Amino acid sequence: MTPSWNGVSLTSTRGACVRRYVPLVLRNVTDADLNRILEINEANVPAVGTATLEHLAHLLAEGSIALVSELADDSADEVNGDIAGFSIVFGPNANYDSINYQWFMEHHPTSMYLDRVAFDDRFHGRGLGTEMYAEVDRLIRRDHPDSTGLSLEVNIDPPNEPSLAFHRKLGFVEVGRQMSKGIEVSLMHRTL
Repeated sequence: MTPSWNGVSLTSTRGACVRRYVPLVLRNVTDADLNRILEINEANVPAVGTATLEHLAHLLAEGSIALVSELADDSADEVNGDIAGFSIVFGPNANYDSINYQWFMEHHPTSMYLDRVAFDDRFHGRGLGTEMYAEVDRLIRRDHPDSTGLSLEVNIDPPNEPSLAFHRKLGFVEVGRQMSKGIEVSLMHRTL
């Protein structure tokens, strides 16, 4: 899909920090990715909802955009070719019974809904989320030109402060709150 270069690690060379770059590719999810996506998803619970392989397959079938961030095979990194993270985005009228999705379809019916985005812990804090969101925005503008925004929720209790700060930095604002499976969430929206 979209190749890019992103910092993957910092190494120290005699007291100086040197940023190493490895090639990353943002591409569409394939069936071969399901087990790795499930592994990343479950490692990120409760920041994302728990899932089974069947549930994830349903989400991917209903999703309008489903991406993985993958280290390119020519990377010299030890995680060469591995999936670093993923995202799933729904458009209006998806067959999805999430109360958060339903809330957004009632209040922001022309918005796309980012159901989940998660990364392997080894890749947190390296700008991969920013790249993923930029690609999601690009695909929404290209493939869903009638969409007016992007919506999502972030946990408030238990708190997910890094995610709240990240989304505010990207221009998302809170438009509501609700309980979802025993977790209070901030319902956030950003106009495209």
